[in-house]
Parts: sequence; structure tokens; C-alpha cells
Amino acid sequence: MTNQELQSLVEKTSRQFFAKPFLHSAYFNGRLRTTGGRYHLDSHDIDINPKMVDDAPHTVLIGIIKHELCHYHLHLAGYSGKHNTKEFKQLLKAVGGSRYAPRLPGNHPKSAYYQYRCEHCGLVYYRKRKINLTRYVCGRCRGKLRLMTQTPVSH
Repeated sequence: MTNQELQSLVEKTSRQFFAKPFLHSAYFNGRLRTTGGRYHLDSHDIDINPKMVDDAPHTVLIGIIKHELCHYHLHLAGYSGKHNTKEFKQLLKAVGGSRYAPRLPGNHPKSAYYQYRCEHCGLVYYRKRKINLTRYVCGRCRGKLRLMTQTPVSH
């Protein structure tokens, strides 16, 4: 999807669900990481995370556009467009917009986990940071610890 296609989709969604025109710019912003979109108070523009188009279904993109249009139309009408206001929550519910952007796979980096096992009692420890094996011992039996794996471990 190009920026022009996004612009026409935002304009169409604004007319269809808000019965008001969208008169500013909508574009993709590849620097967005954890949010689905953003409304700019000063320029009234909307930028959308391009990963929401590539990795998520089309309904997710429409929900994010509705969310940002709620900010847009409330701000232009003189209301506060903050998430915690009554007006925002009512308008978002009325148009069926999404409250939060979904968490996409691969959106957050995997942490390397270190797995240690006590040689005496067999207790397993998971740590994000490597520990000094000559300094630390098992908390249960004071036995010697041994590094088992350095790969990401799901526990």
C-alpha cells in the first residue's frame, strides 16, 4: 500500500464513519515501533506504522485509522483528544475503533537467556545476564552451578 492509497483510505473511513471530511495528510512512518499510528496536534497529520499493513489483517488497519481519526475530529471540534476522556471513549466505541494496537510477532527482540543448573540438587535457574560461577552458588543447597545453555529458552 502506498501513501496515496493510505490517504484515500483515511478520507473514505472519515466520511463513512464520522460523516466529516479528513482534510490533512496521512502517511506511513517506518520509525514507529510500538504504536499503530500517531496523530500530530500541530499539523493535524496522521502517520501509520507500515508493519500494521504488512503483518496484520486489514481490519486491524481500519481500527487504527478509526482510533487516530477520533483524536483528529475531537481535537478539531475543541475537545481533548486524550485517551482517558469520556468523549474519546464514547466516540471510539461508537465507530468501532481499536483501543490498542495489536502486538505483532517479531516486534520485540528476544532476550538471550542463560540456563544454570545446580550440580548438587538439580535446581534450574534462568538469567538474562551471565553470572560469575566462581562467586555465586545455589540458593537452596549452596552447591556449585553449571552453565547449561546460552540460547533463548522459553520457560
